[in-house]
Amino acid sequence: MAPTAELDTATSPPPPHFVIVPFPAQGHTIPMVDLARLLAERGVRASLVVTPVNAARLRGAADHAARAELPLEIVEVPFPPSAADAGLPPGVENIDLITDYADFRPFFDVMRDLAAPLEAYLRALPAPPSCVISDLSNSWTAGVVSRVGLPRLFFHGPSCFYSLCDLNAAAHGLQQQADDDRYVVPGMPVRVEVTKDTQPGFFNTPGWEDLRDAAMEAMRTADGGVVNTFLDLEDEFIACFEAALAKPVWTLGPFCLYNRDADAMASRGNTPDVAQSVVTTWLDAMDTDSVIYVNFGSLARKVPKYLFEVGHGLEDSGKPFVWVVKESEVATPEVQEWLSALEARVAGRGVVVRGWAPQLAILSHRAVGGFVTHCGWNSILESIAHGVPVVTWPHFTDQFLNERLAVNVLGVGVPVGATASVLLFGDEAAMQVGRADVARAVSKLMDGGEEAGERRRKAKEYGEKAHRAMEKGGSSYESLTQLIRSFTLQEPKNSSSITVECSANRHI
Repeated sequence: MAPTAELDTATSPPPPHFVIVPFPAQGHTIPMVDLARLLAERGVRASLVVTPVNAARLRGAADHAARAELPLEIVEVPFPPSAADAGLPPGVENIDLITDYADFRPFFDVMRDLAAPLEAYLRALPAPPSCVISDLSNSWTAGVVSRVGLPRLFFHGPSCFYSLCDLNAAAHGLQQQADDDRYVVPGMPVRVEVTKDTQPGFFNTPGWEDLRDAAMEAMRTADGGVVNTFLDLEDEFIACFEAALAKPVWTLGPFCLYNRDADAMASRGNTPDVAQSVVTTWLDAMDTDSVIYVNFGSLARKVPKYLFEVGHGLEDSGKPFVWVVKESEVATPEVQEWLSALEARVAGRGVVVRGWAPQLAILSHRAVGGFVTHCGWNSILESIAHGVPVVTWPHFTDQFLNERLAVNVLGVGVPVGATASVLLFGDEAAMQVGRADVARAVSKLMDGGEEAGERRRKAKEYGEKAHRAMEKGGSSYESLTQLIRSFTLQEPKNSSSITVECSANRHI
């Protein structure tokens, strides 16, 4: 399929060129790849700047774009040599490859050294690109883009609900009040009360304050923002977020609905394997809305005792399930033996996928009627976009507020009961959630009854609205049109403030 030009090429200047700089973590990279494909399908040249390990992961997306004759390219820049001096193991170019907490801060510090190759690439282009879209975690790009003299948009992965909470809490210095048990986030159109464990902020850990401040500065000094959400889902929070920033925010999602064909839904940057066909065949034999899907994202890794609680809870719920576990989680003989015994007990009713699973293909299957999720925004939005209600089990950062949005504002979720953050590598010494909690939440979501039916009705209604938003004439489609035109026509930057009343009039 050849790209569709957004403007009449006989009377318009050449199409714009967007340079996209994702942060190297799957939850950040996947939506920015989807964004690049959305732009490319509309005739815009989209260049993704990534390092070699991440470029290899995107080979499938690049091949798909080439077959479709889309102007999407992968620009490979070397991972900084300073990584070795910082003590990072060879090949660790993505957050999900880190296995030692001690490597997290050095990884972020080393990322700053990508500034020189990015600047060299931008300056070497025959014509200046129209715009750079950079992940907010790549705050170092702000200086690069400023020196080259280009417009810059930030991409922020979470919901606008979360981002507005984060911006308002930071503006009032509330994230530094760690000794307080809880506080109410000001400037929200609903009442949002948070604790130290559930407060907004990606870099709240002591010693990371400079990264938090740099990210906020990069947001405030950008020419606008791009967010993976849609108007009918978060209208009041989008309006307040745009007003608080006093600059345009383009809501272009759900990006995942761009992946309409089976290959794209199955791959999402991975190579489809036997797991896809096995799961799909099994789901084909199940009743509509009968299966609960369980996946905790690419980062959180559960220790054996928590894996056991999840597995026993799913078994005790009596519901059919597809459960995705990471290979690193089941590496020990003890866990392998336990998991094999579980699979034998639930044979015919449960499927365990070790490693990667085709999440979009699973969520879009008619048999899947619920999703136990860690509440990463990609997963929440993908579930909503396919009309699937959720059991919420947040772990860290934005996930607790995404849970609040899903459960209390949108009414499509059942909380499992997690109230405190855990670390990425299974820091779950204090058992917050047990098998009884898992069984209770799954049963509440999947059982019949008026309450469960209302959640399912709302989820399916939002799913229909999500599809309409992405169709021609829909809010996200038209927002993308405006974004493309603003850079094609080189219109003056819009930094005017939009006056919106954002009073806390509802308690969630």
